[in-house]
Amino acid sequence: MAATTSMVTSLTFTIPSLGLRLPTRSYPCLKPQRRLVRKAASNVITATYELKAPPYPLNALEPHMSRETLAYHWGKHHRTYVENLNKQVVGTDLEGLSLEDIIIVTYNKGDILPAFNNAAQAWNHDFFWESMKPGGGGKPSGDLLDLIERDFGSFERFIEEFKAAAATQFGSGWAWLAYKANRLDVENAVNPWPSEKDKELVIVKSPNAVNPLVWDYFPLLTIDVWEVLHV
Repeated sequence: MAATTSMVTSLTFTIPSLGLRLPTRSYPCLKPQRRLVRKAASNVITATYELKAPPYPLNALEPHMSRETLAYHWGKHHRTYVENLNKQVVGTDLEGLSLEDIIIVTYNKGDILPAFNNAAQAWNHDFFWESMKPGGGGKPSGDLLDLIERDFGSFERFIEEFKAAAATQFGSGWAWLAYKANRLDVENAVNPWPSEKDKELVIVKSPNAVNPLVWDYFPLLTIDVWEVLHV
């Protein structure tokens, strides 16, 4: 039996003073006790998702990341996630969905379905490469700095906490700077919508392929702490 879906829609929010408008997102979510199954059998694997190249030459991050490290991690590991995902989704209800939608559907409220790891890792690596740039780094300015100082006390404190999150992630995983706006940490039956005090920058750690999208957070920056990136 093919999985049936229901639509869950979140509101659109504007990050205070940044002028960033967070898009309305509708996710097709699996109903309980349903499983994704393949449609009519097909021997043809169509490439639904493509391996994105980093937005800079492979040697552009040296000396912080060598060309060999980036070429190996992107060309082997990232490529494998994308290729395996294409094999997993062809002929299923997931085929044609965005990576974000597949992540939400297959996370399945923590009861992870098979395509989750490849979809999330493909998305995580796209985001990771785009989190870096040649000659980047340093202290931000303007509205972003204001938010960091509001939520962490100072930019220096943010750096300390971000590094600590990456260093203390047990096993493979990720450290993230994310914007929490759409979801409360605790259930609130009286007022289910986030108030201004619920909207903040947060540092979170996630194991394996998990990323902040599954909590309805908006990722802004990440550190990959999988061991294959650091050998």
